[in-house]
Amino acid sequence: ARFPEPARPMALPAPRARLEVERLAVAPPGATRATVADVTFQLAAGSGLGIIGPSGAGKSSLARAIIGAWAPASGRVRLDGADLDQWNADELGRHVGYLPQDVELFSGTIADIIARFQPDADADAIVAAARTAGVHDMILRLPGGYSAEIGEGGSTLSAGQRQRIGLARALYGQPFLVVLDEPYSNLDAEGDAALTQAILAVRLRGGIVLIVAHRPAALEGVDQVLTLLNGTVAAFGPKDEVLRKVLRPVAPAIKEAASAEARRA
Repeated sequence: ARFPEPARPMALPAPRARLEVERLAVAPPGATRATVADVTFQLAAGSGLGIIGPSGAGKSSLARAIIGAWAPASGRVRLDGADLDQWNADELGRHVGYLPQDVELFSGTIADIIARFQPDADADAIVAAARTAGVHDMILRLPGGYSAEIGEGGSTLSAGQRQRIGLARALYGQPFLVVLDEPYSNLDAEGDAALTQAILAVRLRGGIVLIVAHRPAALEGVDQVLTLLNGTVAAFGPKDEVLRKVLRPVAPAIKEAASAEARRA
């Protein structure tokens, strides 16, 4: 018997208003135990969210589920009210930008890489993404500029250059949702400043940015913070309010250590 082809999802309007995460549980592909459980939050257009927590808390797993790379074990991720599985993959890809923790660059020209190898890529959009990522001038200094051939894995670039070109790729086409996993890890002070400006630029045009970070100092461009502990939400809300809660328990320990040091002196 012939089975009908699965229906291709109908094209939906580009998302413009909100991201909703509802009771989301995430397990890595092939695993049965969830690394993230019962995560719920909403963000409106123009928001920036920092996701913080210790190593192993589930931050990267949450990021992968929010962009649709991993299917939820349970719960939902919605853009403008539509579950991610209501979008076909190509269409969803145009609305989502992602910078993974370990940046992978396929062999090709810098222009190809930024444009995600789209055959009909717009040169102005490529330059706009590079400018927003603060990497346009750096590209022009490379032999060949945007036409420079990059080896598999970006082997001809430094770690910081790979990260910034990966950021430009995530920003290409002005996606509504931009998710950056530990984007500050290989950047110098100039790269840090460029990244913060890029985050603010996405928010200013009405996009939503999520940043996975270990250190609170990486949250300069966001207005909301979510703290993950053991795969569950420990706190969510305005940045200053959440960071006060997160950092307050550290203060007595610091004071106690300082007092002990003074007594020994």
